[in-house]
Formats: sequence, structure tokens, C-alpha cells
Amino acid sequence: MDLDAYSAAHREEWDRLAELARRRVLSGEQSDELIERYQAGAAQLSAIKTAAGSTVQGDRLSVALSRARLRFTGAGAGVLSQLPRFFVLQLPAALYRLRWITLGVAVVTFVVAGLYAAWAFSNPQVLANFGSDAQLRQLANEDFVDYYSENPAASFTGLVWTNNAWIAAQCIAFGILGVYVPYIVLQNAQNLGVSAAVMFAYDKGDVFFLYIAPHGMLELTAIFVAAAGGLRIFWAWIAPGTRTRGQALAQDGRALFTVAIGLVFVLFISGVIEGFVTPAPWPWPVKIGIGALALAAFLAYMLVAGRRAIRSGETGDLDEFEAGSSRIYAG
Repeated sequence: MDLDAYSAAHREEWDRLAELARRRVLSGEQSDELIERYQAGAAQLSAIKTAAGSTVQGDRLSVALSRARLRFTGAGAGVLSQLPRFFVLQLPAALYRLRWITLGVAVVTFVVAGLYAAWAFSNPQVLANFGSDAQLRQLANEDFVDYYSENPAASFTGLVWTNNAWIAAQCIAFGILGVYVPYIVLQNAQNLGVSAAVMFAYDKGDVFFLYIAPHGMLELTAIFVAAAGGLRIFWAWIAPGTRTRGQALAQDGRALFTVAIGLVFVLFISGVIEGFVTPAPWPWPVKIGIGALALAAFLAYMLVAGRRAIRSGETGDLDEFEAGSSRIYAG
């Protein structure tokens, strides 16, 4: 191929393609012409690359084709432009859909934790399985409290934040398995119950609740929400309703990974409270009040803003352009 001659023969076509691609408004006739010239230009670019490889003429034509393609396929919204919709509509809607499952997970956790605590507290032999009397006394009198201040507040905040965010992401990612979330919930309840039993056995029950309350209200709620998200994905696979299982998993999976992203921010706030507020030498009503205020703000966001988003038609899923059409309709 004589590349110069080939380029000269088609230069007017390529210039017209570039001109149409730059126009803000196209008539119906111009739109048809743009598609025709795009198809012809794509074939010509293929011929150039096959005969001559990467060339200046081919690069110029490729840019024109890219601009033309955007005119009839559209472009996704930028990340910054999507943030308002994410925080105002998608995230609260996805959280609102999980409200009853979250409540169920919370009730199960506290019931199981209470049963474990009562069983271990009333049976010294059970407590003995978790350590010697000296070890448990050390835990109750020193280690439980020292845990919150033995590391610098900033590094401790980062540690608990990443750990809890990882647990939340796992609950949603592996929720489809059906067994991972119940395992996490029961393990969390067992640890909570055993810790309470040890503290009460050594007359430190008040210390247990005082140190758990400031950050624990928001932290535990976030974990409950993550567990609820995992269970919701599992249920979408078991009972998809009028959707196919693939559609149900895709729609609920996208919406609930929205929850996983949102919980990263929620758990960061609980981590800041755990790292800076819980060990602070402030009056306990102030510290617990801060935790209660953080929980109240989250619940208002989840229930009030979420209900408003649901009523506006939001589901927490991506819109059809970003997610792709799930069905083909005959027109």
C-alpha cells in the first residue's frame, strides 16, 4: 500500500468524520452520515494497520473514530459527578433495604451473646477453659482497659478501622455461600458473651459496658448491616422471585457492594471514636453521648434518607446505562 496516496484519497472523508464528531448537535441525516463514515473509517484504519502498522495517519484517524464513537454510544459520568448521587440516593437506599435483616442480625447477636455470657458466668469450669484465674484476673483488671491505650491513638484507629472494614467486606463478598455470615455473626456473639462473662466474674461489668459503649454502638451496627447485606445476596440466589438468578445476583450484588463501600466510611468514624474518644480522660456521659450521637446520625441516614431515596425510585443499584440492559426487548 502507498500510504500517502491512500491518505490523500480518503482525507476528505476523514475530515468530514472529524467535523461531524466535533459538532454539538446533529440532525437525523447527519447522525446517519456519522455512523456510515465511522464504519468506513474503521475499515480503512484496519487496512492501514495491517499494511503499515502504527502510523501518523492511522493515529489521526483513530482519534477521529474515538470521538465519533462517543457521539452514538455516550460516555459514563465522571467519578466526581457520581458522588452526590451515591451518597444522597444509592447508599441510603441500599441501606434502607437492609433495615429488617439488620435488626434480625442484631437481635440474634445479642441473644446468643447473652446466652454465652450467662452460661460462662454461671459455670467456673467454662471460664477456666479460657485461661487460668491469674490470666483472667489480669484481663479484667488491666488488659481490657489497656487495650484501648497501649498504642498511639492514630495507629490504633487505623488498625481497628482496616480490620472491621475487612470483616464487613468479607460478609458481603462471601455472603452468597450462605454459611460465612452466620459463622461471623456467631463468632462475634461468642466473643462478646465470653468477654462480658469474664468481666462480670471479676466485678468489672461496669467497665465492660463503659468501654464498649462509645464506639461499639456504631461499630456493631455497621457489622450487623454488613452481615445483613451478605444474607441478602444469599437470599437473592435462593429466592430470586420474578428475576433470573443471574439478574438477582447482579442487581443485589451491585447494590450491596455499594453498602460495603459506604461502611468503610462508617467504620472509619467508629474507629476514630474507639481510638480517640473511648480511652480519653473525659466524663463517661460525654463519651457515651458521642457514640450515641454517631449512631443516631447513621440510623437517620439509613432510615430517613433511605426511605426518601426508595420513594424516589432508587434501589441502590447502578442505572441502566452503567449496569447494562438486563433484557432484550423486541421493538
